[in-house]
Amino acid sequence: MGIDLVVMLGRHYLEKNKENMINGKKIVVVMPAYNVEQTLEKTFKDLDHDIIDEVLLSDNASQDRTVEMANKLGITVFRHDKNMGYGGNQKTLYRQALNHGADIIVMVHPDYQYNPKLATTMAAMIASGVYDCVLGSRVLVDSPLKGGMPMWKFISNRFLTGAQNLLYGKRISEYHTGFRAFRREILEKLPLGENSNNYVFDNQMLSQIIHFNYKIGEISCPAKYFSEAGSANFSQSVVYGTGCMLTAVRVFLHRRGIIRCPILSENGQKLV
Repeated sequence: MGIDLVVMLGRHYLEKNKENMINGKKIVVVMPAYNVEQTLEKTFKDLDHDIIDEVLLSDNASQDRTVEMANKLGITVFRHDKNMGYGGNQKTLYRQALNHGADIIVMVHPDYQYNPKLATTMAAMIASGVYDCVLGSRVLVDSPLKGGMPMWKFISNRFLTGAQNLLYGKRISEYHTGFRAFRREILEKLPLGENSNNYVFDNQMLSQIIHFNYKIGEISCPAKYFSEAGSANFSQSVVYGTGCMLTAVRVFLHRRGIIRCPILSENGQKLV
């Protein structure tokens, strides 16, 4: 199924249920940003602003004109004076999304690696009541190699996903996508304050969602790799991959009562 058809079906569902899903549910897109001056406008303009109620951007001490561009576009901006890490940037965004009354939160990377046109379809999947979290999977239909994903990154993605599915007892197609949508309750109740401020935050969060039995859906989302698209380099990816495996093993042992994993504590630090 092509992206345009998926978007059309998602929009049709939203329009058909407009009273409940637009007036009743506030949809907020959050953008973790770092040096995205060249891609921010295109990402923003490809969002469906008839459906999305608000866009929030947290700038992680960019060295370019990201903040100026965001202000020009009318995006609500929160700026860190120093880089707080990818996870730290998300924590800021999720706190602010809750403060702004979001019912459904969609994280869209403003570097245009993921197609922002799918944000409303993912929001519709949450609003349907079937899912609590929706992942935009790069591997659900086609290989991400077609979009330019480096072979080493593809191989590590497949290895880590396979290992995590084995340890978690799941069949998720990809644990490492940055394109995600959440029901408000997830951000309120998960101990996200216990998570890392770095890249492994995403994986820790997904581990928490699995552990606390929230319902996860997936949608196919082809990704593009180009010079302006942000992506972890090889050394960052090694650190990230190691963190993912350590997280998976700790979760596995925690769920069997062998160790205590702080990120799975019901009394752990929340964002609010």
